Amino acid sequence: MSQPAPAPLEIAGQTLIWGSRTYLMGILNLTPDSFSGDGLATDLAATTAQLKLFEPEADILDLGAESTRPNATPVPAQEELARLLPVIKAAKKYSRRLISVDTFKPEVARAALQAGAHIINDITGLTDPAMRELVAESGIPAIVMHMRGTPQTMLGLTDYGGDVVGVLVEWFDKKLDELKAAGIRREKIILDPGLGFAKNFTQNLEILHRLPAFKRLGQPLLIGLSRKSFVGRLVGGKNSPPPGPERDYGTAAGVALAIAGGADIIRVHNVPALAGAVRVADAIARFGL
Repeated sequence: MSQPAPAPLEIAGQTLIWGSRTYLMGILNLTPDSFSGDGLATDLAATTAQLKLFEPEADILDLGAESTRPNATPVPAQEELARLLPVIKAAKKYSRRLISVDTFKPEVARAALQAGAHIINDITGLTDPAMRELVAESGIPAIVMHMRGTPQTMLGLTDYGGDVVGVLVEWFDKKLDELKAAGIRREKIILDPGLGFAKNFTQNLEILHRLPAFKRLGQPLLIGLSRKSFVGRLVGGKNSPPPGPERDYGTAAGVALAIAGGADIIRVHNVPALAGAVRVADAIARFGL
């Protein structure tokens, strides 16, 4: 028997009905050092153009003002906010889409919510008590990602005893109980297994191959594989293309299979190029629903 779809999520007058279709999240990297080479930094004109480009197809805009690639240099909260807040203002002006903010700093999250953001996307899985308190008191939806260590240390923390999916499912199960105890309603939580974050090449593939195991947790599932190194390695072998548009074909294949495995949100860099792949995969994977 298949797992019932999670309860719909109401956000800012919009309703996300899980299981009805896949929602598309467009990445806006407001950093000068994005791993995928698409960092917009503080170029507001370029960012606004990207917002307008994403507008017809994206359901959610995910704004990140601190790089979390391996060995990235940490960014102070004030610098992160200086990059982030003008773009939230622009997004509110030029787009009707939901706004997600990719941050693990409670002070940045609070300012972003005050500026009009709708979702917090936390790569540390709401480990900071102040972030949990903010999510609980605001009632805002949160994307809870799995990661070990930090972007500076995660590449050395990939030993899961031979069962990465089993370890992650157990971690999420405990995390959901922990967040419930902190006053966060379960229907507000979206799970992200964190591909590439303390996961090696083989583990990334195993997670994608076994996505239905995560669906048994009863939560909506976000998958972010766009342009990642394991995709580049598969596309080009020893001649892996750089982490830019050359990896979008491989991303499209992974996106389609992730949707077939039960992904509810797909997070991508190239919204116009991937929107069609999402629609085709949805039509096949959800045929008859």
